[in-house]
Amino acid sequence: MDRTITQSDLEFDARHIWHPYGTTPSQYELFAVESASGVRLRLSDGREVIDGMSSWWCMVHGYNHPVMNQALKDQVDSMSHVMFGGLTHKPAIELARKLIELTPEPIQTVFFADSGSVAVEVAIKMAMQYWQCKGLTSKNKLLTFKGGYFGDTTGGMSVCDPENGMHHLFTGILPEHHFVPRPACGFDETFEEHHIEAFRSELESLNHQVAAVIIEPIVQGAGGMHFYSPDFLKKVRELCDEHEVLLIHDEIATGFGRTGKMFACEHADVIPDIMCVGKAITGGYMTLSAVMCTEEISKTICASGPIMHGPTFMANPLACAAGVASMEILSTGEWQHQVANIEKKLWDGLSPCAELETVDNVRVLGAIGVVELKEPVVMSEIQPRFPEQGVWVRPFGKLVYIMPPYVISDEDLDTLCKAICTVVKSIS
Repeated sequence: MDRTITQSDLEFDARHIWHPYGTTPSQYELFAVESASGVRLRLSDGREVIDGMSSWWCMVHGYNHPVMNQALKDQVDSMSHVMFGGLTHKPAIELARKLIELTPEPIQTVFFADSGSVAVEVAIKMAMQYWQCKGLTSKNKLLTFKGGYFGDTTGGMSVCDPENGMHHLFTGILPEHHFVPRPACGFDETFEEHHIEAFRSELESLNHQVAAVIIEPIVQGAGGMHFYSPDFLKKVRELCDEHEVLLIHDEIATGFGRTGKMFACEHADVIPDIMCVGKAITGGYMTLSAVMCTEEISKTICASGPIMHGPTFMANPLACAAGVASMEILSTGEWQHQVANIEKKLWDGLSPCAELETVDNVRVLGAIGVVELKEPVVMSEIQPRFPEQGVWVRPFGKLVYIMPPYVISDEDLDTLCKAICTVVKSIS
């Protein structure tokens, strides 16, 4: 296939192809990528840009990684896909083994799904079916925080922020669940009991109908990149136990080192009943996710029958092979030094933005750097300014943020941070 992208190609794309949260024809300029290597994207106009987004947070090992490439080449020579119903294969077994080794001991079973959104669907099904199997059929609602984001499928949309999220158009169509205000206690702030009072009160009054609390631990991602207190998360776990409610952690964005811990819940030293992972699970090479749960949950469900979910590409061998390779790279432990260094460099590089009148807040956690503006960005105006600075950054709402690959160099980090400061200052 000729990979050269012509102007005619771009015009066809803009007219006929939907892009994420976009329109046809496209309202924004599209930047065509012809190749990628390390932390750089090569655009069709010859420019190279440093990727500050890890392609929506998943390319943690960078592009064209030799170990990742070889894993896929080896697997495709064996088999690219086989149904998982009634069959199994080594890549799935090895990936499940590695995931169970990485997670706390109570988590013992793995369900492979297609994507992060589908993982959330499966987790919700697990929680609902668990209580059905225990005869508590009234426990069929979810409780979560406002400001959350759990994907774009029906179940996930139903627990996204109901007012300021991107799915408010479907109010009245989606299943209705319960919401409390987002955690008001920041990551480095001292937790006090009043911070948890709204959550406690709601759980006490609704525990007879709540099957599970579903949250993004420590970091609310696409809902606003809010970081909250580990002590708050500890209290959530305690209250769920007290009121016999399951706790689901969506670690799709935060898992595999992004916050400085292998999983964000480790900041609070808590263990969820059900955990969703995705994105970096395959180093960004293939679409795959996993839903992991405690043996108690899986045994309770399976004593009454199967969980009724089985994607066509469940445990796809190519994706699982990529997952095994990604886990092996992470197992070296190098990511810990890389993320710690990124955190320091992001603080150093983004802090000057805090002095700008248009900036409300600058915050950093692990390999996540956020510049929050006082007003939403105008995408058509701000987006092209980043490639002009030699970087790829994709803002949304009031946020100009980066989540770079772990393998990024200090020099490239400096370039990313300077570019953000320059662009933010230019719109002041």
